Amino acid sequence: MGAISELVRKAIDTGCLTVETEDQLRQLLQMTKYGRDDLDAFVNLNHAVREGQVRQESRELFQLECLKS
Repeated sequence: MGAISELVRKAIDTGCLTVETEDQLRQLLQMTKYGRDDLDAFVNLNHAVREGQVRQESRELFQLECLKS
């Protein structure tokens, strides 16, 4: 299992994609070679976030900032 798959598994298991994990995923996707398993895991994470199965911390922080303005 690749690094991307591990991070995705952690986010899905906890139900939360933290800002830190999101940054790590972004770096891995931009700077490393990854296999089909990692790509599939990332797609599954995107689906889980869209379906509300995984909270995206950065989105929640952004919404809080908008409410303060």
